[in-house]
Amino acid sequence: MVISRKPLQFFICTLMVCMSLINYANPLNDTDVAKTKVHEVATTHGEKEAEPKDIKTEIKEFIDHHLQDSYDFNIFGYKNEAGEQKHIGFPLPVILYDNGVQVFSSSKFHHGEETAEVNGNFYKLHHNKIYKVDGKEAALTLSEKHEPTNIKPLDFSITKNVFMIFVVALLMFLLFRSLAKSYAKNGNIASGIGRIFEPIVLYVRDEIAIPNIGERHYKKYMSYLLTIFFFVWFLNIFGLTPFGINVTGNIAVTACLALLTFLITTFTAKKDYWGHIFWMPGVPVLMKIVLAPIELLGVFIKPFALMIRLYANIVAGHIVLMSLIGLMFIFKSWLGSSLSFVLSFAISMIEILVALLQAYIFTMLSALYFGSAVEEHHHEEAHH
Repeated sequence: MVISRKPLQFFICTLMVCMSLINYANPLNDTDVAKTKVHEVATTHGEKEAEPKDIKTEIKEFIDHHLQDSYDFNIFGYKNEAGEQKHIGFPLPVILYDNGVQVFSSSKFHHGEETAEVNGNFYKLHHNKIYKVDGKEAALTLSEKHEPTNIKPLDFSITKNVFMIFVVALLMFLLFRSLAKSYAKNGNIASGIGRIFEPIVLYVRDEIAIPNIGERHYKKYMSYLLTIFFFVWFLNIFGLTPFGINVTGNIAVTACLALLTFLITTFTAKKDYWGHIFWMPGVPVLMKIVLAPIELLGVFIKPFALMIRLYANIVAGHIVLMSLIGLMFIFKSWLGSSLSFVLSFAISMIEILVALLQAYIFTMLSALYFGSAVEEHHHEEAHH
């Protein structure tokens, strides 16, 4: 078996596409939800105290908050004896294009509580999207629908999701570089941690790529299939950690991955593939006219289904798990809390399997699409 360097090229392509879109989907920051709501009410209606919320509302807001992206990597938070909210984590770089490139640390926002000043420009977070304001004490201008009308600069920030994409990319590069070196040194025999991942690589080749694409064409797709399998799998596993990481639960990320599959399928497809879409052999002409638009629509539905499948399954798993954890604070009894804990633990074990299963399904469907694109058809029926 030969480990190719081409997966790194796919990583670079995926990173560039994800970075350009990821900040426009799920842009909320990991700040204290109650403080954010108080700040929004104060900004809109003056210094008006927010109404207290019940525990169910707080749990729902926390779950929504957990699913969002953020401009800093907040590991956990707590309240000190004075009741002040403290955040443990580290800031990430904010990169804006506004009369030139503006680069600064997300710590200038102080978790959304202050206006950031950069080179004479002022920026404020609202629903943790970045807007430009006129001054340090200036408020956002809101429309009748309470939506900011301020300028929103182009945002290329390294958010938590982008940061984790880089981490996984580096991890995979080091892992498979080590596996490739061990093959070269030991006569095509894996050593060290490579022994764990070699059977998985062979499984992707022998059970996914070859059966669905064929012996003749599978090699040119192997780099992408291996990359996408381990990329999705590792991100799903990181999503199970308590750090609020939800990369594959971000619709922008799954859209980029599905787009890559769509582009590879489209630009490597043979003429038989397009012939069966626009003018199917052996079918009456009238039926060809009816079926051609449907088949063409299916070309775009396939990557859309690929995107939604991964996104919906990951988000649903996070919501169910955190809802069960939230029940502990609702029951407040040893019986109810213990039951919630047991259910949460069981779901966590299932989610580990789901993390691998979703990577497998995404890779399998991609291989199926590639196989249909390069399949060689024999139209004997056309001669009868």
